Amino acid sequence: MAFIEGLIEYDFLQKALLTSIMVGIICGVIGCFIILRGMALMGDAISHAVLPGVAISYAIGINFFFGAVFTGVLTAIGIGFVSQNSRIKQDTAIGIMFSAAFALGVILITVLESSTDLYHILFGNVLAVRPSDMWITLGIGLTVLVSVFVFYKELLVTSFDETMAEVYGLPVRLIHYFLMTLLTMVTVASLQTVGIILVVAMLITPAATAYLLTDRLSTMIFISATIGVSAAIIGLYFSFSYNLASGATIVLAATTLFFLAFVFSPKQGMLWRKLNARKKRAATN
Repeated sequence: MAFIEGLIEYDFLQKALLTSIMVGIICGVIGCFIILRGMALMGDAISHAVLPGVAISYAIGINFFFGAVFTGVLTAIGIGFVSQNSRIKQDTAIGIMFSAAFALGVILITVLESSTDLYHILFGNVLAVRPSDMWITLGIGLTVLVSVFVFYKELLVTSFDETMAEVYGLPVRLIHYFLMTLLTMVTVASLQTVGIILVVAMLITPAATAYLLTDRLSTMIFISATIGVSAAIIGLYFSFSYNLASGATIVLAATTLFFLAFVFSPKQGMLWRKLNARKKRAATN
């Protein structure tokens, strides 16, 4: 098989595979909390908000990680500030802030004449990943996984019932911004793989698929990470074998797995629900 031979022969493909697997894991893990909190739009906002930081980082010659994390966290804080200090609801504040941040990023890229990098920033190109990008992704991945492990109970309680969390004395707002920081870091780690435009799909789709397959958060996290890794490997295979855009193929692989779960999932799948409905009608007749 050409893909296996390529893995053995080409160093760039090995780095691409390792980076894709790491991104699949951390997107799957963080995506579970984003899904449970109903914050899919926030994931979209953060992914777009990192663009100005990326543009500035390229302009001053530093790694895009630092600028992207800064603008992503700043946007998350701005969304919270606007929604908490006005009549504007959070979804409206998200729409305003991420649109403004993304527009600013496009202008900065144009002014700073960095348009040659724009395509890879927007849509990703994991086959061109550099060793420094791979190590940054590994560092982010370990930080995210350790953080989730250490603060699992706090994230669990605040994701399901913020009122109860406040009764227990948990700093709900601080935990929210902590999760936003992790989300920003995951978004930055995913830029090289799927890009700004498609990163929200890797955050949401594997977690949504896992949500159809289990009712336990711990199991959901494991399944979501597994689906993220599977989508990354399948997408990279098609990208390399047929010369397709890596980010798009990875996202389509994740979407295919979602629809398989949507139809065939035990208890939650469309086919299962139709069979149960048919059995109930037969029983009543």
